Amino acid sequence: MNRCVVVQVIVLSLIAGRAQAGSMAASHSDIERLLDAIASVESNDNARAVGDKGRAIGAFQIHKRYWRDGTRFLGVNWSYDLARDPTKARQVVKAYLLRYGRGKTLLQKARIHNGGPRGHRKRATLKYARKIAKALQESRRES
Repeated sequence: MNRCVVVQVIVLSLIAGRAQAGSMAASHSDIERLLDAIASVESNDNARAVGDKGRAIGAFQIHKRYWRDGTRFLGVNWSYDLARDPTKARQVVKAYLLRYGRGKTLLQKARIHNGGPRGHRKRATLKYARKIAKALQESRRES
């Protein structure tokens, strides 16, 4: 691992630690702030957004496979079109992140949202984590 990546990981870990007030697992309000940050970064909270060449929809930019996992974790049988419904999409993203992100920091959860169940390990999700960290810091200043 090159030195630049190591430094980025350390900085992101420090930011995530501050965002979670030192706890290992995120609190309820931290998860809600993370969900707000994800919707903001992904689509500027646009429930009608379409991305990834038509493969991701809604404010959270959810792919079909992600939706299938999240709805299964919730125990519901919602059609993929409901990923455009902000309330249902938020429930699915929360279920997905609580399942795959169990015991992870907020930024690791964000990287999972961006890169799948092992997204917190992927170098490709570091840039996304920086965007989320910035959004979390901005939301904290507004509070």
